[in-house]
Amino acid sequence: MALSSAAPKVLAIVLAGGEGKRLMPLTADRAKPAVPFGGIYRLVDFALSNVVNSGYLKVVVLTQYKSHSLDRHITTTWRMSTQLGNYVTPVPAQQRIDKNWYLGSANAIFQSLNLVQDEKPDVIVVVGADHVYRMDFSQMVAQHLETGAGVTVAAIRQPISLADQFGVIEVDHADHRRVAAFLEKPTEPVGLPDSPEEVLASMGNYVFDTDVLVDALTRDNERDGSRHDMGGDIVPDFVSRGEAYVYDFKDNVIPGATDRDRAYWRDVGTLDSYWEAHMDLVSVHPVFNLYNYEWPIYTNYGPYPPAKLVRGAQGSYAEARNSALSAGVVISGAVIHHSVLSPRVHVHSGTTVEDSVLLDGVEVDRRAVVRRAIIDKGVCVPEGATVGCDPEHDRARGFVVTDSGLTIVAKGQVVAV
Repeated sequence: MALSSAAPKVLAIVLAGGEGKRLMPLTADRAKPAVPFGGIYRLVDFALSNVVNSGYLKVVVLTQYKSHSLDRHITTTWRMSTQLGNYVTPVPAQQRIDKNWYLGSANAIFQSLNLVQDEKPDVIVVVGADHVYRMDFSQMVAQHLETGAGVTVAAIRQPISLADQFGVIEVDHADHRRVAAFLEKPTEPVGLPDSPEEVLASMGNYVFDTDVLVDALTRDNERDGSRHDMGGDIVPDFVSRGEAYVYDFKDNVIPGATDRDRAYWRDVGTLDSYWEAHMDLVSVHPVFNLYNYEWPIYTNYGPYPPAKLVRGAQGSYAEARNSALSAGVVISGAVIHHSVLSPRVHVHSGTTVEDSVLLDGVEVDRRAVVRRAIIDKGVCVPEGATVGCDPEHDRARGFVVTDSGLTIVAKGQVVAV
């Protein structure tokens, strides 16, 4: 597509249909992008904030599994100026093409091409909805237009020892921005020309010229044996024709970023990685800095009062160290250490909470102990109970315990003493 010298018209498509099986039981009642994160956010807020901060204000969010809470969050939080024609709108699977639901990420966009036809953008930015990071997509779009790529794939540098956990991009030695091969979880990867101990891992974010993407999706829909996946089918097709380029995330410049959190990106697709990303937030010098007001993460967490720390019934002092406390939190004579507390959490006298994530409305009664745990929305930990102190006791009560010893209490579970 020949583009004018004026800024291209961009449509952002956020892929938010993920089932999130590896995050069970947090995804038992909600889509993965709707999982709460960092006290007041949902995972989808990071993708949407990055898109909006990049200047792209026409956004569709493709949803599928257990999407009610996700749809509600988007429609109540992400309101644009309709007078200026801007919008963020959730679009569920509609069976517009046939009687199938979305068969993969590429098929989700193919089934939603009516949105593209209505908007008529020059460029389409495709973004995943379940990663924690900051990124200015306009810089990636600029490189895409400069190179004349068919597709530009965002990638982050990772140690070569972790290559078997990612889709890995091998670059052309003559042109380090051109993709020579796209390998799914390779066991014998080749390091980068300028850094042999690193590889480029796909971030699941892509830029296409619109007509090029429509052609690729149409051909993919007709291809026998395709999984209809953006990373597994669409990108390799461009690679085979020499039309795929990579955008190195290290080149992305975010206003207000620090040396410590620059180029931070986490796939929070497992319970352990979800917990670890929370622990990143409460470092003394945060590995991911939520306090960058030059590139804010937007959300809506309701009409709650400020967090409050008060003395307990027996005169014990409340204490919170290296922790994040959301609005509506009340700590009464309890000790909170290295933890994230979501809105309306109430922790009573004599209780200790360490290395834990408590979601909305959790109540921890007197003299309870919670260590290295994730407790889902609305759960009550009764007086004198423990969570995360004895893995076998936790399993016996029906809680999930990961191989690393992290305990997860699901929404609706009863915590017996």
